[in-house]
Amino acid sequence: QVQLAESGGGSVQAGGSLRLSCASSAWTGCMAWFRQVPGSEREGVARIDINGGRWYKDSVKGRFTISRDNAKNIFLQMNNLKPSDTAIYFCAADPRPYSCVSGLSGSFRDWGQGTQVTVSS
Repeated sequence: QVQLAESGGGSVQAGGSLRLSCASSAWTGCMAWFRQVPGSEREGVARIDINGGRWYKDSVKGRFTISRDNAKNIFLQMNNLKPSDTAIYFCAADPRPYSCVSGLSGSFRDWGQGTQVTVSS
């Protein structure tokens, strides 16, 4: 089991930026960011595979950038934030390449506790 810890959430006005970080206890294959609004399903925002391949949710393309460093951590740079980006953001990881192919939350084994992002208009 990989331990994940998110940080960097907060409150900003629309148009602002935040950078989320996820510290992982071990190197793993696929890592991703999901978000969830109370009463709604958890949705994939971005993911990155072990080779650096990236995928983004359509509504965040051009505004969000996912990256990972050699120390097993991933980041989510979020620019031009919108009120619709308000959610709890979760870091997820799984050692299997399939997780990055499917992007389904159910295919990710390990999860962080989440960090709140609030964007006001």
